[in-house]
Amino acid sequence: MEKLRYCAAPPRTMPVLPSDMPADRRRAIIVSRVMWANGTKLRYAFMETGRDDQKAVVRESFAEWKGIGIGLDFEEVTSLAEAEVRVGFEQGDGSWSYLGRDVLGIGQNDRTMNFGWDLTTPYGRTTARHEIGHTLGLPHEHQNPNAGIVWDEEAVYAFLGAPPNNWPRETTFHNVLRKLDPAEVKGSDWDPESVMEYSFPSGLVISPEEYKTNGIRPPGTISKIDQEQVLIWYPGLQPQLPRLTPFQSTPMSLKPGEQFNAEIVPDASREYSIGTFGAADVVLVLFEEVDGELRYLAGDDDSGEDRNALINVKLFAGRRYVVRARLYYAWASGESAVMYW
Repeated sequence: MEKLRYCAAPPRTMPVLPSDMPADRRRAIIVSRVMWANGTKLRYAFMETGRDDQKAVVRESFAEWKGIGIGLDFEEVTSLAEAEVRVGFEQGDGSWSYLGRDVLGIGQNDRTMNFGWDLTTPYGRTTARHEIGHTLGLPHEHQNPNAGIVWDEEAVYAFLGAPPNNWPRETTFHNVLRKLDPAEVKGSDWDPESVMEYSFPSGLVISPEEYKTNGIRPPGTISKIDQEQVLIWYPGLQPQLPRLTPFQSTPMSLKPGEQFNAEIVPDASREYSIGTFGAADVVLVLFEEVDGELRYLAGDDDSGEDRNALINVKLFAGRRYVVRARLYYAWASGESAVMYW
């Protein structure tokens, strides 16, 4: 069998939710919670290790994802303290990335992404696209519960337990054999062309028959379905945003997974509250415009809790702020609103 090296993604940080929570609400929270607020600028920094040619591939791969037209933006910075995404090149540690907003829980001087082999080859470039996909919140495609893959499990354990991967059984189970809970998946059925799909040789799949004989061999590029799915979460941004008026609630009219965006330009410098209303799980994020760029200022996530998202923050007269609210789930009337006062 051909000997490829594979992404060994760390376990996802799962929210602690009440055991009696309705299944559809639980699913909506788990699926959406890992995704970024659309319009976020993710700053990435390289650790001290890593050759210039390796870093160039990572830059190109970020640009490739941005080129789809997504509403996220990426900026390279030199300070680890400023970066949400910290990229390492430790050759003995494999290639991996934390999933979506899980990177925010990683220590400020620690890697959130690593590349353990040469990125200048075609397979290396695929690896860079794949790991950035994880940072955007995309899981492994072959673990999609809709895939219908039946594995020869002992053959998979033996294959990945041998060089060059040398994985223990728990790593193989977590990254290959474990089916994602349906709560962790939103969108398409299995996409064997996805950049989030591993390339597997023949002899590891029992069914579907096509993949038993031929293996699973994605092209290694961002597929059409990858593009469609990432644009659902991160569509292109509106050129003009509605402006909130103090003490006046504004309906958000969102479906689960959708996002409301508005601007705030206060006429007085003081402490303000910005909050949501309604029977809904929402993540609320506030950005401040600084030198033409939006900088994260504050946020709150009320998902799974018996309260509404609320930000208390000092705003300054004449400055521009942008509030973004992504709906996880709504019940009762299904209506939600946002207001600042």
